[in-house]
Amino acid sequence: MRLFVAINLPGSTRRAIWDAAAPLREQRYPVRWVDPDAIHLTLKFLGEVADAQEDEVRRGLAAAAQGAKAFSLALRGFGAFPTSQRPRVLWVGCEAAPPLELLQHRLEQEMDRIGFPLEGRPFHPHLTLGRAKRDAHPREFAGIAEQLDTLSFAADVTAQSLDLMQSTLAPGGAQYARRHAVELPG
Repeated sequence: MRLFVAINLPGSTRRAIWDAAAPLREQRYPVRWVDPDAIHLTLKFLGEVADAQEDEVRRGLAAAAQGAKAFSLALRGFGAFPTSQRPRVLWVGCEAAPPLELLQHRLEQEMDRIGFPLEGRPFHPHLTLGRAKRDAHPREFAGIAEQLDTLSFAADVTAQSLDLMQSTLAPGGAQYARRHAVELPG
């Protein structure tokens, strides 16, 4: 099964993000949009995990969250990776606050200990809104930088749990289901 670790958002926040991005979707860029109910903050993608290893992953999540408390996430603005001239991912930004960075670092360490290699790139917290279609050409994204600049979104939400998520690939896009949660006390 394909697993990842995430912080999920309240439904009202996901809906507000979706609504704020409506002008971008209306431009008909060649993007596969994430279902609004699936918008989340990924902390670690694990990939294919054997059923027998799930308990060990759950214990790793608990160890990473040990001593952590619920904390605020500042969600701000829109952008694209790697650049708006050649976007592969369109996103809403998330401030890299110390509690988030510490939790993500501890999660990386725990997952590395049980056989999931450390991420080779720096952690850039974001909420993925959509991904460029494979056959999309950069010229099809003309004007997207300006469009991203005109959009506005800001919200503060509380991270209340560290969630082990399963991703099932389907023709209409990935489907996500929470398999386990480690609550972060308030």
